[in-house]
Amino acid sequence: MNHESRSQPASTATAAGFPAPASGVGAPVRPSGEELRPALQPRAVPVPQAAGQVPATAGAPGRDARRILFVAWRDLANPRAGGSEVLVDRLAEGMQARGDRVTLLCGGPTAARPYRVIGSGGTYTQFLRAPLVYHRRLRDCDLVVEVCNGMPFFAPLWSRRPMICLVNHVHTDLWALRLPRPLAAVGRFTESALMPWAHRRNLFLTVSSSTAAALVAIGVSQDRIRQICNGVVHPDPPAPRSAEPMFLALGRLAEYKRIDLLLRLWERVRHVVGGRLVIAGGGPDRARIEALAGPGVVIAGRVSEQEKHRLLCSAWMLLHPALIEGWGIVIAEAAIRGTPTIGFDVPGVRDSVVDGETGLLVRSEGQFASAWASLALDHRTREALGRAARERALRLHWSAAVEGFASVADEAIARAGGAGRQG
Repeated sequence: MNHESRSQPASTATAAGFPAPASGVGAPVRPSGEELRPALQPRAVPVPQAAGQVPATAGAPGRDARRILFVAWRDLANPRAGGSEVLVDRLAEGMQARGDRVTLLCGGPTAARPYRVIGSGGTYTQFLRAPLVYHRRLRDCDLVVEVCNGMPFFAPLWSRRPMICLVNHVHTDLWALRLPRPLAAVGRFTESALMPWAHRRNLFLTVSSSTAAALVAIGVSQDRIRQICNGVVHPDPPAPRSAEPMFLALGRLAEYKRIDLLLRLWERVRHVVGGRLVIAGGGPDRARIEALAGPGVVIAGRVSEQEKHRLLCSAWMLLHPALIEGWGIVIAEAAIRGTPTIGFDVPGVRDSVVDGETGLLVRSEGQFASAWASLALDHRTREALGRAARERALRLHWSAAVEGFASVADEAIARAGGAGRQG
């Protein structure tokens, strides 16, 4: 969404190549770049098979298409969509292409997709309407994938089909940033206690060792956690790198992304390095960011895919001051274009940046400013980090994520006894 040790318990399984956290992990421990390299090699999750049964794949001859239902907060068309929505879209499209029949049940707005999308209400009403829509139209599915993005749908309480709980990241301290204290406490309790209890019999799927460790910390048993890795789309032919210093922050403008911190640091760094700081993206924090922006700052707003490609190619480095991530898809998008990242040593970011190899991880604001200025002035190191970042990103494939998800889907259905329970 870097907390694994070299010794892995035999009972833990992963998909598409990222190891599960070591036994007893409560707080994450970051491995070196050497430990990350083998983790990028795809490894399938073992699927329980009856004696003599030949493993099947979705869409294979002689096998009926499965009906897979994703229950999620948003469609990719939502202005507030982020990495979680990208992941769900890629998995849903990939499983549909394999021959399964995929439906996404989510709040509006929605858009046409290669798979079926059904709206279930607004931002908050969908939590009440999703069970009703399910029972009226979708209860014949073979697998339910509940995407728990903070507030769960509690799907096990209204569906008895085989189920996977997909968690991009555990929100932890983010509740206090988004809600008043009493509501934040309710949110934290719901995510850390009620959600694991509701899914106590189900598999959990995530995209980073950081989130896997966080799930263990809130009581999810390690033997039920499976892990896949996000992919990255291979970009168009590269655009030229900016001749003048240009630094990029790209993503949704929300409080936990901490773009305001980046603006404060820019006031210290710009006198040393010069150039421009470009902030691209939309979100609820945009007006405040615009008010804080000083000299040398360009607020680009939401950009097209073509403009995003140009900015990621042009930037000398990606600056990622977020408090937490599930994985950090934008980091991989920058990396595949040869652009290294500076970020804080926080969950998710430490999974997608190999410190000192594909970018730099820091622990304080002072270290961030120092790393920013130093890397801007050190062309040789910056280019070496960019080359290594691209090499690593080239090994991240959405097809591997889909294959890993398919294996976890097989396992979830097998654990439930084939067709699953009715209801």
